[in-house]
Amino acid sequence: QVQLQESGPGLVKPAQTLSLTCTVSGGSITDSVYAWNWIRQSPGKGLEWMGVINYDGSAYYAPSLKSRTSISRDTSKNQFSLQLSSVTPEDTAVYYCTRERFLGYSYGMDYWGKGTLVTVSS
Repeated sequence: QVQLQESGPGLVKPAQTLSLTCTVSGGSITDSVYAWNWIRQSPGKGLEWMGVINYDGSAYYAPSLKSRTSISRDTSKNQFSLQLSSVTPEDTAVYYCTRERFLGYSYGMDYWGKGTLVTVSS
């Protein structure tokens, strides 16, 4: 069974870089039919897609976050990571990692991590 688990600090100071890791079990992040996403939900707001890293390591980001976001991976550990720089309190959110089934086009997210709350505060 596929499982995704987010990990990282729950509190980040303003202007610092938020770093989260998603550990995947039960499936490989190099499997060509899947892509791996980061999505967040701020308090009282809807889900916001942040970016994706594909099976081949290529990454794409939401235009509104592109200048501050980086997604990378460690295939030896079957993990992928998110870095968000220059954070402000508006980046306070529950951060989710997800698996997306992709065969020429997206079939949507089929597995989600439980999410991790990151608070940006001094």
